[in-house]
Amino acid sequence: MEFFCYHRDRAGSLPLRVELGEAHWAYMDRYEAELIARGPTFGADGETPTGSVHIVDLPDTAAARAFAFDEPNYQAGAYRDVLIRRWRNLLGRTMWEFPGGRTGGNRYLVLGFGSGDGVDLDVPEDLREDLIAYGPLLSDDGAVWVGTAALVRAADAEAAGAVLTRDAYAGVEVHDWEFGGRR
Repeated sequence: MEFFCYHRDRAGSLPLRVELGEAHWAYMDRYEAELIARGPTFGADGETPTGSVHIVDLPDTAAARAFAFDEPNYQAGAYRDVLIRRWRNLLGRTMWEFPGGRTGGNRYLVLGFGSGDGVDLDVPEDLREDLIAYGPLLSDDGAVWVGTAALVRAADAEAAGAVLTRDAYAGVEVHDWEFGGRR
């Protein structure tokens, strides 16, 4: 089962994140084979971390919750909250298989939250070459659509947000994002 986890930073947590950097990396190294995508999000200055994305393939919801809540930054209080949702990998690949590579161009996390009939359930073919990860956010049992998450290369935040049908969501967030990990 694939899960989308987004840990959002607590204000002023940068010193704690720096202190726990190696512990975080060592923890994530334990999940190297299960990770589909990972990386930090940043504030308007492009340098201050605001969160950490992890898309991971784990056996069940309990394993996903353990993954998210046992993470060293979460345990130490660096994060204010965490979003954990079932997810479906519509691209069928990891971020390390993204043809555009780790560098070049701006990268974004786009989150759309909604209810009712799902939207954006198919990969937008005209944007496929810029999609790093893409798929629906789902309820714990995987039966109910609650939104869409995408990692995308785009010219700017507005272009990144256009990957979703904005008016079909209760809210859409766009965050600066970059590839994470030691690879």
